[in-house]
Amino acid sequence: MMIDIQNLRVRFGQGADAVTAVDGVTLSVREGESFGLVGESGSGKSTVLRAVSGLNDDWTGRIAVAGTEQGPKRQKGFYKLCQMVFQDPYGSLHPRHTVDRILAEPIAIHGLGDADARIDRVLRDVGLGPAFRFRYPHQLSGGQRQRVAIARALVLEPRVLLLDEPTSALDVSVQAEILNLLRRLRAEHGLTLVLVTHNLAVVANLCDRLAVMNRGRLVEEMSVDELRRGAAREPYTLQLLRASQGYDRATAESFRDYA
Repeated sequence: MMIDIQNLRVRFGQGADAVTAVDGVTLSVREGESFGLVGESGSGKSTVLRAVSGLNDDWTGRIAVAGTEQGPKRQKGFYKLCQMVFQDPYGSLHPRHTVDRILAEPIAIHGLGDADARIDRVLRDVGLGPAFRFRYPHQLSGGQRQRVAIARALVLEPRVLLLDEPTSALDVSVQAEILNLLRRLRAEHGLTLVLVTHNLAVVANLCDRLAVMNRGRLVEEMSVDELRRGAAREPYTLQLLRASQGYDRATAESFRDYA
């Protein structure tokens, strides 16, 4: 397994004011798989992702990535293996840094060579090209900024991308472009993807399997094909289906519109 999570628990606060954000989550993601973690805001899905990425170090349980068990504090080398793409492409990019500097920084931190070649290659990979190297984030569209964020994640050549609502801040037409880009990058680079989203239509577009979270707990897990065939049984999963645009519970088409 590329990612193995056992009995993960995350609590915020102390004493009577403590809140359990993740309550005993156990799941596995196979190498090369695209896995969706679905739920409404506050369900705990992004908290799981932040625990895996090392951004949240206050958790209990077991997290293993590429067969290596991870502690709350991560070694620098972990980030050559696993990178994260955030929801807001503008907020995740330094507004006073050019694209070139944004991409060069992780290369320098990890002491890697051939920075110019790496930057040119990764910009081509995300569909931008070298002409964008010396632009600032405010000179880019939302979709272009998200492509830069993806390029920054790819510049270290990781095996895992953790995607926290990577399309929710974008227009619908741009969302489709970013999803197509992620699908292509996964195929070309053999990436393992973990996608957090509230939108089952996005999961159906990109993922092989999914797990549904509600109030910090995992309530259902299945393949996307099983979901399309009507295998969902949990009322909360059915509620998410009804909330997804185009879903009609009364028709045999069910989830096929999201293929």
